[in-house]
Amino acid sequence: MQQLAEVCESVAATTKKTEKVALVAAYFANRKSEEAAQAAIFLSGRAFPAWEERTLQVGGALLWRTVAEISGKSEIALRAAYRKYGDMGSAAEEVLDAAPEQSTLSIVDVAAAFDQLALASGPAQKSPLLRDLLRRATPLEAKYIIKIIGGDLRIGLRESLVEEAIAKAFDAKAAEVQRANMLLGDIAETLRLGQAGRLSQAQMRLFHPLGFMLASPAADSHEAFSYFTHAAVEDKYDGVRAQAHCGGKNDPTVRLFSRTLDEISGSFPELPHALRSFPEPLILDGEILAWSETGDQALPFSSLQKRLGRKNVSEDLIRDIPVVYAVFDVLYAAGELTIDRPLEDRKGILARAFASVPQGKFRVAPAVASGKLQNTLVFETQANEAQATAGDGPTRVLLAPTRTADSAEHLDDIFTQARERGNEGLMVKDLRSPYTPGRRGKSWLKLKRELATLDVVVTAVEWGHGKRVHVLSDYTFAVREGDRLLNVGKAYSGLTDVEIADMTQWFLDHTIEDQGFRRVVEPAIVLEVAFNNMMRSDRHESGFALRFPRIVRIRTDKPVEEIDTVDTVREIYERQGAKGQNSSMPVES
Repeated sequence: MQQLAEVCESVAATTKKTEKVALVAAYFANRKSEEAAQAAIFLSGRAFPAWEERTLQVGGALLWRTVAEISGKSEIALRAAYRKYGDMGSAAEEVLDAAPEQSTLSIVDVAAAFDQLALASGPAQKSPLLRDLLRRATPLEAKYIIKIIGGDLRIGLRESLVEEAIAKAFDAKAAEVQRANMLLGDIAETLRLGQAGRLSQAQMRLFHPLGFMLASPAADSHEAFSYFTHAAVEDKYDGVRAQAHCGGKNDPTVRLFSRTLDEISGSFPELPHALRSFPEPLILDGEILAWSETGDQALPFSSLQKRLGRKNVSEDLIRDIPVVYAVFDVLYAAGELTIDRPLEDRKGILARAFASVPQGKFRVAPAVASGKLQNTLVFETQANEAQATAGDGPTRVLLAPTRTADSAEHLDDIFTQARERGNEGLMVKDLRSPYTPGRRGKSWLKLKRELATLDVVVTAVEWGHGKRVHVLSDYTFAVREGDRLLNVGKAYSGLTDVEIADMTQWFLDHTIEDQGFRRVVEPAIVLEVAFNNMMRSDRHESGFALRFPRIVRIRTDKPVEEIDTVDTVREIYERQGAKGQNSSMPVES
């Protein structure tokens, strides 16, 4: 493990991608197969292969307590070390000066300890396992063990660079390594195949999530049409992006994965029942939406939010907040990946997949005619004859309506209608484009506009991450209610590096309470903040939260007494809701 940690140090010390790849490749080439394979997982910032559902469930509080216990250092010393680096692993390396100088841990030992941690339940069981592991580690090993547990090495090494290193180490093509890893969802098995010269033998493993294709923002319709001229247009849905893996009639398994590649099937038990109606194995991309039974339309995200993160969903909740899965793409069909096919072909494959479902199994919505502009997003549906098994409630799967646009003016018309429906905008897609998992390019564009701006005051600040680790760059802000200040959001983008540096010094000089990573500050800095949507939330004292807040400017011209009020926030929320059902979105993280 010490050798792997030293490689990580060398990788962190260079900013050159080619040098990072060369260092990792040399390490792979000189290790035994199993050790190199396990190292590939760790170097990807994971404790386990991507396809596995296991997690360590070791939080920052447990790590903090364990490091404090082993090091014997005070809380003040730990905070100072953390503030110095902005990283728990690096802070641990500094304070663990009584750790053994000689390594007794192998990579296999660490992997075995992670297996035990994953099986252990709760802090009481995990704590002694974690303590024993870190006590055996040298300070440098402890640094990277903690980083792996946290899921981020912070050495500038993405999984794509690990793929390149495998290719370089074993004289393979980078594209072959990338595709094998995508099919398998296992960088360790990919390394083994690369080492053996058998990358072409990688087979698609259903029920492990592929990366989601991502969209880039477009300022307006004219910019959108500067990238392509024949566009598929869909509403930007107010739900949860989800990938569905369906086993078909010979395998009733259906699993749903979120954009973070976490399984979310348990939160929506009625959807797997519906998706079993597809007779052939499929991987679908779509959006889970809260659905109105009476209005036959989507509900705000705030309704759907009540379903998220639940391992067990009650029958009452399923009945009160029905959901649908609106499908807009297909990644696997007829026994092969479809991602290399153009979107136009994939739309056809998707339509045929829906046509193969027996009538009445779930609702099917044909594409809206491109020349017919409507103010409502129409899902033309068949009668939903089939019901879920007892307790599961009604089942629905919808083929998302798609329009085509051939000019900026046409796209503007469609955009206006989407906004009238309460949606934040449109997805505009090149009909010739392949599906590129985990990549963001100009083939998919998101077209949206900010909802409004608020004048707010900063009440608390946090130390940043990465290149902003030494500045206070994350700002919690509030609006007024009489003499009280009520928090309504948090933003970390929009200011220049110079502005952030100046603000950092001001906040350090005007701290009311130092909480270590976070500081409560004097409420004197007024900001103008833009945002895309607003929703009700228990996260902030105001009862509201903003979607994608962005700092527009520092309002040195405005006193705190003139910032916006909760009444203004409420008016924006109600005005937003009056424009359509799809008004709320997930809050900022």
